[in-house]
Amino acid sequence: MSDDIGYVYVHVADQVAADIASGKLPTGARLPNERALGSQYGVAPGTARRAVQELRERGLVKTLPNKGTFVVGKPAE
Repeated sequence: MSDDIGYVYVHVADQVAADIASGKLPTGARLPNERALGSQYGVAPGTARRAVQELRERGLVKTLPNKGTFVVGKPAE
């Protein structure tokens, strides 16, 4: 995690967005569930949930009930 001042969920969302931009997470890729995402980034599941919400607001992922969260686009340059 970065030592920059700001919300932790934004840092997590930025890291996931960077993975999407680099192609590490291509369009159609499924994100880990909130508990796994939290473990991956060293944050609480609630923080991971808010990061996913941030990614949805950015138009990068879409959550389908009972299916998961999927990459739908790349960040604007």
